[in-house]
Amino acid sequence: MLEINTIHLGDSYKLIKDIPDKSVDLVIIDPPYEIVGGGCMTGIFKDRGTRHFNAIEDKNLTTGFDDSILIELERVMKRTNIYIWCNKNQIHQLLNFFDNGNRLFEFTLWNKTNPIPFLNNNWLNDKEYCLHFRDKGVPLYGDYSTKQTVFTQSANTDDKLHFDHPTIKPIERIKHFIINSSQPNDLILDCFSGSGTTCVAAKELNRRFIGIEIDVNYHRISVERLNGITTSGQTSIFTDFEQQDIFDFIGDEHGTSDNKGLI
Repeated sequence: MLEINTIHLGDSYKLIKDIPDKSVDLVIIDPPYEIVGGGCMTGIFKDRGTRHFNAIEDKNLTTGFDDSILIELERVMKRTNIYIWCNKNQIHQLLNFFDNGNRLFEFTLWNKTNPIPFLNNNWLNDKEYCLHFRDKGVPLYGDYSTKQTVFTQSANTDDKLHFDHPTIKPIERIKHFIINSSQPNDLILDCFSGSGTTCVAAKELNRRFIGIEIDVNYHRISVERLNGITTSGQTSIFTDFEQQDIFDFIGDEHGTSDNKGLI
């Protein structure tokens, strides 16, 4: 059984088997995208775009995921209630798996003002998708300020610098997902927790959480982030930082607290 309010170091495909059936209220994950090649990057952006692609490839963040983890996520959820960040290559996979006629789904988009220059024979990579699937009857909370399906923001370079993750997502957006789809003390799972964003957001919003991260460095960063420590060793009372509208190229991520339990 996995401790609650903890980010666990290990392989999510294995550790998730230690989570009981129908015990999780909400899942928010940012699994590896399915990316083939870095495209053709020219001009002033060539070096920066290449560095970004190499960084995510080195961390195995371009290999996608298989349906076995989705089967496990379905098992541990009380009812289907899941947000999944993905790229367009994975949309068919997710729709084929989750859309069985008894579920509702929504596309949400992050419209980036400083997209990565992966071009060649492709459209500009100026958006990221997050799909929400829920069983019919699963409530949607929140209000006008949290329910937008499209949000426009630059890639959050400041968070990347503080938490050293090349695909980190905006914590305010994750908070919106949590507010819209859970209640205080609900249990939230992120089994690709990265630099800890989901777990930090859950902690701040009085939700319980379980995180799983396979990378030793990201696991350390995420635990320190929960305790208010950045990768530079600086302590801060803040878990998210002011966003800077500057060119850099990223995308997410994802916590341990002293309030532990067992599941």
